[in-house]
Amino acid sequence: MRSEVTVRYTPEEEFEIPLTADDALPTDAARRWLDEQFIANDCEPLRASGKVLTADKLLAIAAAVGPRRFESDAAFRHAYARAAAAALGKQVVRIDVDARSIDF
Repeated sequence: MRSEVTVRYTPEEEFEIPLTADDALPTDAARRWLDEQFIANDCEPLRASGKVLTADKLLAIAAAVGPRRFESDAAFRHAYARAAAAALGKQVVRIDVDARSIDF
């Protein structure tokens, strides 16, 4: 089964990352990867309560690394897409960093 994760910064900076069934990642491994990246990239919680939802982690990580990382680092781009699809349990994910929104 194919899936796709799209990360959009601006209309000119959008990354469509296709995934195949071979790219499937267990949910716990996806969440662990997101936790590690959230810390490694010095991300801050988006909510005043300090609670960090999976969607918040995806947005914060994408914002922290910026479009240049997605453009230049294929391994990171692929790992991010795998983690996003698995952690959210969705085949199609659209992450709009500027609008701070995620659509399934």
